[in-house]
Amino acid sequence: MRNSFADMKYLRKDMLMKPKMTALSLTVFLCFFLCASATAETAGTAPRPGYECLPDMAKMIADFGKTTGLSGFFFPPTGNRIHGIGRLFMVGVGLLLLYLAIGKGFEPLLLVPMGVGAVLANIPMSGITDPGGILYYIYEVGIKTGVFPLLIFMGVGALTDFGPMIANPKTALLGAAAQFGIFFTLIGALALSEFVPGIRFTLLDAASIGIIGGADGPTAIYLSSQLSPHLLGSIAVAAYSYMALVPIIQPPIMRALTTEKERKIQMTQLRRVGKVEKIIFPLSVLGLCILLLPSAAPLIGFFMFGNLMRECGVVNRLSNTTQNAFINIVTILLGLGVGAQISAEHFLNIETAGILLLGAIAFCIGTASGVLMAKVMNLFSENKVNPLIGSAGVSAVPMAARVSQKIGMDADPENMLLMHAMGPNVSGVIGSAVAAGILLTLKTYIV
Repeated sequence: MRNSFADMKYLRKDMLMKPKMTALSLTVFLCFFLCASATAETAGTAPRPGYECLPDMAKMIADFGKTTGLSGFFFPPTGNRIHGIGRLFMVGVGLLLLYLAIGKGFEPLLLVPMGVGAVLANIPMSGITDPGGILYYIYEVGIKTGVFPLLIFMGVGALTDFGPMIANPKTALLGAAAQFGIFFTLIGALALSEFVPGIRFTLLDAASIGIIGGADGPTAIYLSSQLSPHLLGSIAVAAYSYMALVPIIQPPIMRALTTEKERKIQMTQLRRVGKVEKIIFPLSVLGLCILLLPSAAPLIGFFMFGNLMRECGVVNRLSNTTQNAFINIVTILLGLGVGAQISAEHFLNIETAGILLLGAIAFCIGTASGVLMAKVMNLFSENKVNPLIGSAGVSAVPMAARVSQKIGMDADPENMLLMHAMGPNVSGVIGSAVAAGILLTLKTYIV
């Protein structure tokens, strides 16, 4: 009974509270209604940012069409259709590089990253080469500063065996002779500026273009970054393209300048070079560089440092890393960065055409000079030198040496020239670095 009275007490209390709750609920509802009405009234006159009405569907589709790659190629935002078609053409160039690398096997380690970089760089409205894009930073940090070429030189030094050159020192003359194309092309670039309208190369520009004749990509990039940064992209592309095309460019020149009898010359086996000689050699070359040509110290120094790691035998972990993972990573980044410069803006102009022409001339002259130097040496030597190894002096390691071996075996299947050709090949790398050091001194006199 007591519990029933208690229940009645709470029931009466709830009944008294319900009107208060109902009144409070109505008040809250009215407030929300008034606020919604006020918002609806102001929405038609002054919409808040971010709450604008969507355009009609046709306009949305048209705007989306303007953001597609097809629109960028054929209806570029600048209104210059030639510029848009130029991007499409350069995408084709990138695909051509990939074909040469994958289908023909021409320097795939270089051309695959370059080809992909060229395709990416020419995608309309992607921003990948603009400030903030990844290819922009790869180019600015690694190539424009000259860092990647020096790191590549260190890796190449760790991969290089100077034994063939030490065993037959006179082959160094062939590497030196092959650098003649560098200085010949320097003069040619100045002459082209004088007689061809629209081309204006300074002495520093001509020096940067001439180094293409050494067929040494890292050296060409490093020298251009110091003397003519505005031509760096075109020079890098030309240098690496001609390095990759060594198996196409060199054989006709080699056959034209040699006879069947000369191509069949078999050279005597090289002597064995000891470990002490191989350790002393990089230190001796670095010492001569310090004393005679300090301007070449960055290139020569990193090259000889890499070789010393290889030959000293006490830092095998460092040497193995430099020969494999390290140089592979830098090669990927270098290839992408160079490929990023194969864009319509940088490539489709008369100056680039002049650079490519002069680079081809320099490369051909370098090849011919090495072959002719070997023929001259045979006039004064009892132990004949096969002139085919002279073409390896252009320092495209080791592709140029392989070409000498192939042409020699075409004439005589038993003629093994590879190790003999490695002598002028590695001396050509040193020769191109020395030539770059000499050309770097021009900056001191002019600036």
